[in-house]
Amino acid sequence: MAKQSVINIKGEKVKDITLNDNVWGITPNDAVLYDAITLARNSVRQGTHSTKTRSDVSGGGRKPWRQKETGHARQGSTRAPQWTGGGVVFGPHPRSYSKKMNRKERVLALKSALSYKVKDKELIILDNLNVDSNKTKDMLNILKNIKAEKNILIVVKELTDNIILSTRNIPNVVLLGSNEISTLDVIASDNLVITEDAVKAIEEVLA
Repeated sequence: MAKQSVINIKGEKVKDITLNDNVWGITPNDAVLYDAITLARNSVRQGTHSTKTRSDVSGGGRKPWRQKETGHARQGSTRAPQWTGGGVVFGPHPRSYSKKMNRKERVLALKSALSYKVKDKELIILDNLNVDSNKTKDMLNILKNIKAEKNILIVVKELTDNIILSTRNIPNVVLLGSNEISTLDVIASDNLVITEDAVKAIEEVLA
C-alpha cells in the first residue's frame, strides 16, 4: 500500500493517506491504455466527411472527342479523376469510427492511467475543496498554493455551484465528479487534483 500526502487548500500537509494498490499501484498496461484513448477520441468524431466519385459528379455523359485520329489521349468522360471538376479517387466517405472495448479493459485502462499519475508524481490529494466563494480569482489562488500547473484535472465527489462557477472560466482546468472520470481526461492532464472523499469513491468502484 502506497502512502500519499494529503494537503489543504493552503498547500499545507494535513496527513498521509494509504492508497489502494489495486487502483493506484498496478503495472500500467500501455496497449489497453492506447485502445481506451483511441476509443475516447473516436467517439467524438462525426464521420460525416464525404467526397464525390466520378459517378456522383454531374455532367460528363458525352465522350469529349472521338476515340482515334485526334492526337489526344483517349477519353471517355470529362468527369474522370484526371480532369478538372472530375470525381475524387479514394476520397473519404461517411463512416463510423466507433470502437468496441469490454468493461474489464476499460477498468484496466483507467487504473493504468491513475497509476501513472502516482508514478509520475502528478497526483495532488486535497482534504476537501469546500470553497466559500465562486470567484475565479480565489480558485486560481488555491491552484497556486497547491502548485498545480499547466493542464489540471480536478475531481471531487460532489459538484457544488461554487466549485463549478469558480473553475469554468479557467482555460486549462477540467472539473469532473468522481463518477465521471475517464481515462482520456486523466492522461490529458499534467496534474490530477482530487479530494480525499473522491479517492475513496473511486476505490470503491475500481478496487
